[in-house]
This record gives sequence, structure tokens and C-alpha cells, in this order.
Amino acid sequence: MRRPTAKTFTPLVSLALIAGLMVCSTSPAGAQAGAKLDDPTIVAIFDAANTYDIETGSLAATKGNTKAVRDFGKMLVRDHRSVRTQGRDLAKSLGVTPTPPKDFALAKAHVEAMRSLKKAHSSAFDRAFLQHEVDFHNAVIDAVTTTLLPAIQNAQVKDLVTKVAPAFVAHRDAAQNLLNQQK
Repeated sequence: MRRPTAKTFTPLVSLALIAGLMVCSTSPAGAQAGAKLDDPTIVAIFDAANTYDIETGSLAATKGNTKAVRDFGKMLVRDHRSVRTQGRDLAKSLGVTPTPPKDFALAKAHVEAMRSLKKAHSSAFDRAFLQHEVDFHNAVIDAVTTTLLPAIQNAQVKDLVTKVAPAFVAHRDAAQNLLNQQK
């Protein structure tokens, strides 16, 4: 099997997020696997998505070739830390213990994405990072709107996810605009 490169790893993140959510769905296959998409699992997925973007944003803040990419990385860190804190505070106040899905594909994809990004340099890093952010945010937006929001049972968790969803769109659009400027 060919190892993913900076050009090929971002579709893996999208597929991993979607596949991870499908495994956790309440479909017969998910139920047979013992997994279900409940609020503790959704909170864990939400927390992981924010944590992963904090990590990629931190990398871009220090490794970005252009000031615009470094600044975008810093913005991702700031925004996702704030949202992650809100999610963790809410989980704590509700007594919800985030429970990541068993065999969480997104975690594996994130490790590979970070490995690939760390190997990229200069303008190639900027392009790979920005494409990753576009793909990652597209996958998160899709997962939130089609899978997570419909499955959330707690109104406060649903309100938080609904409130921050537009920021995922804004981040995706900002990454796409910066990527377009790279070409």
C-alpha cells in the first residue's frame, strides 16, 4: 500500500471522519458492533475535532511560510480552544463523560495528517495545510449537519453545536480563500 503524502492525506481525514461516524451510527451494523452515537460519544467527537484543529493550527502558526498562513493558524488555535473549553465546561456541568468511539478512525487520520504536514516545507506546507483545513472543515460540517445534530439528545449540547457551527463554515471559507491566493 502506498503511504499517504501531503497531497493525498486530506481526503483520508474526510473519509475517516465520515466512516467513524457511520460506525457509531444507530444502524444495525453499528448496533452489532456495540457502538452507538449518543451524547457522550458526540461530545467526544466534538472535542476531538477541536483538539485536532488546535494541533494543526499550532503547527501552521510556527511552520507557515507566509504571515497569512501563520495568522490563520493562530486564529484556529484561539477559536478552537474557546469552543473546546465551552464543550468541556458544558459536559462537566451536565455530568457527561466524553466517550470516544472505539477504534476512532479520525484519531488515526489526524496522526497521519500531522505526520504529513510536518514533512512538508515552505509553500508546499502552506498548500497542504490549507487544503487539509478545507477538507477537514467540510467533513466536520457534513458530519455535524447530517449525523451529529440529528442524534444529539440534550438541548444544551445541541444549542452549543448549533451556535458554533457557523465558525466551522467561516474557517473553511477562510482556508479556501487563502488556498486560492496560493495558486
